[in-house]
Amino acid sequence: MSNDESWNVIYTYTRAQAIADGVLVDVTTQARQSGFKVPVAVTERLFHQYIIPPPGLEGEGQSIEGRLHDLFFQSIMTAQKARGKDRVAFEVLFLMRPGEHETVHCILHIGPGDAGEPVVTIMLPGDE
Repeated sequence: MSNDESWNVIYTYTRAQAIADGVLVDVTTQARQSGFKVPVAVTERLFHQYIIPPPGLEGEGQSIEGRLHDLFFQSIMTAQKARGKDRVAFEVLFLMRPGEHETVHCILHIGPGDAGEPVVTIMLPGDE
């Protein structure tokens, strides 16, 4: 966005609006338990396709909390190796059916929130 006052802002869509609309899912509470120090959200597509355990995995020890933990662990490990970058790609292995795992390509982006504060968004490629 330009600081040039001659530009007219036609439309803005804030992170808070995206969370309220369900476009982003706020997972800050769970992320803090894994070591994140800033607010964290995941895209709704990542959340609904991979974080919520698919049907049929009830007896397989799968939970939203456990799948978020796996996502956070992999993202933190990758981000620590890429210090100074605002975007890193990483992979997470999710159980999708009994005995069948899927490697999911994810992106962690740290950038400014609605008030310029650092926030993290974790997404799938194409979710931007």
